[in-house]
Amino acid sequence: AILGPPEVNITSCPNCINVTIKLPATHFREKGKLLSLIDIYEELDYNITLKSLDGDHKRPRQKTTEEVFSTVIEDLYPSRNYCVSVEVSASLNRRATPSPWKCITADSEARQGYLEVAVAGAVCVSLIIAAALKCVHAGGFILLKISFPQTLV
Repeated sequence: AILGPPEVNITSCPNCINVTIKLPATHFREKGKLLSLIDIYEELDYNITLKSLDGDHKRPRQKTTEEVFSTVIEDLYPSRNYCVSVEVSASLNRRATPSPWKCITADSEARQGYLEVAVAGAVCVSLIIAAALKCVHAGGFILLKISFPQTLV
């Protein structure tokens, strides 16, 4: 029997991707109950292939004993598109169908609230410059270039 493709969902996080994997269903029954792959094999291996501008990267094979589980792929470039495909196999059964590709853009650390921070920073800098100019002018360091008539001097 070929193990079917798992169900894969991905969400982005700062410089990473969170991959949620649901094992494929089986058609095996025992005492009227549909058996899961974990019921049959106890432990399964899964391979994640990550596709990006740099090409395909197979991640090291990992093991699971859960029906639904998550893993995080870290150290990714922010604002870059990544695609993920997952293949599930068992030690007794290496024949597997990989999941369809799912694609997402990795978040950047600075994106959340970036606009608010930029506007607040600009306002602060403007106020500091205005206050500094006012102090320097009041202290007489900046002389106004207006020539008064001789009679007023």
